[in-house]
Amino acid sequence: MNAVNPSLTTRLNVPRLSSDLIAKAKSLPTATLHEAGKKIGALPSAIKPVSSVFRTCGQALTVHSPGGDNLWLHRALAIAQEGDVMVVFANGAYEHGYWGEIMGTMAQSRGLAGLVIDACVRDGALISTMGFPVFSRGLCIRGTGKDFGATGWINHPIMIGDVIVHAGDLIVGDGDGVVSIPQSKAQEIIEAGILREVEEAAICERIKSGETTMAIYGW
Repeated sequence: MNAVNPSLTTRLNVPRLSSDLIAKAKSLPTATLHEAGKKIGALPSAIKPVSSVFRTCGQALTVHSPGGDNLWLHRALAIAQEGDVMVVFANGAYEHGYWGEIMGTMAQSRGLAGLVIDACVRDGALISTMGFPVFSRGLCIRGTGKDFGATGWINHPIMIGDVIVHAGDLIVGDGDGVVSIPQSKAQEIIEAGILREVEEAAICERIKSGETTMAIYGW
């Protein structure tokens, strides 16, 4: 068997988002960021937190994995940095458990902020108990392989649904879903999101005082 050299398709030294920017993003709901960005970045609604209390916010570590194989996820864990959110495209092969207790333990030990995978995971109860935020299409017990001759990509662009995710993009996930914000637009969208939250709070107060949405919005 000819083994693939993973360094040929692995990018290192991806530009980092500032810790201040990520801290601001942590306070914002995914829907707010999506709307503040003019309706961009919403990943497929099928991708949901394994536990409803999970929330993640950090910088994308992207993985394009061969279907039914999780070797490239292990390789990504080995080069991950603290605060990364691993974002995985599994070549459209959803029905496998690509991630479980062991990988979650390693991710926690390396300080990752979460996992977003366009496929399934397993060990759902353990993942919920561990508290490491995992967002997936669901749970599946079907195992994966480790083909050392198969090519994957780490920190290259991936497409999930109709969203292209680049390494270093801002990833935020909560009970409603997951949003990906381009790194170059993160600051302006976060600032717009903060303003949107203030404005919506004011509108809610007006509604409580008796005004209607028809009058407030001029419809």
